[in-house]
Amino acid sequence: MPLFPLNTVLFPYASIQLHVFEERYREMVRLCLHEDRPFGVVLIRSGPEVGGRAEPYLVGTACRIQRVHTYDDGRLDVHVVGERRFRIREIDDSRPFFMGQVEPVIEHEIEDVGRAEELLSRARTEFEMLIRRQIERQEISVKVVFPSDPVVLSFTIANLLQMANLEKQRLLETTDTLERVEDLIPVLERHILEAEISDAAPSATYYRLGADDLREWITPN
Repeated sequence: MPLFPLNTVLFPYASIQLHVFEERYREMVRLCLHEDRPFGVVLIRSGPEVGGRAEPYLVGTACRIQRVHTYDDGRLDVHVVGERRFRIREIDDSRPFFMGQVEPVIEHEIEDVGRAEELLSRARTEFEMLIRRQIERQEISVKVVFPSDPVVLSFTIANLLQMANLEKQRLLETTDTLERVEDLIPVLERHILEAEISDAAPSATYYRLGADDLREWITPN
């Protein structure tokens, strides 16, 4: 699989837009388009994002190209959607860009149904509270629509929360859905508290979820 080391973590089911200007990655995008194949986004462990060779973490997310905009000078804006996780077993650096021998990362089945219902209910409740905190100043009524699949829910919440890349990478590498959700709950609580502080002190600067972040989650009543 072609690999694109970046200073970012892409979760499954999340979408991002990449601005591609280095010729080696333009070549990679052309290959993926021609062969209708995904490439892997991997967080950089060490080394530069631009120029040179970066050492990636070994777990990343395969993504599918949705659309490409090409500028007159050859630069590309590439919109991609994460599909599945993989683990790198071997890296081939004989090309201008890395190619990886990869294997899928398998999520464990949920066995403790009672614990799952408790954690998922708490995560949904707190995320809905966070969304309402973020948009309550707009004085609109919303209904929050959650993915039914626990794995999709966990990654979608993770994607919408501001965290350090290492926190995100740990969540990406976690193969226990309930462990991931349990780790997300204190992050949700922190964001809720920050939203409350921000409301109380408008001069404070905190990350706020925007309309684009929430489009797939809320529908006006």
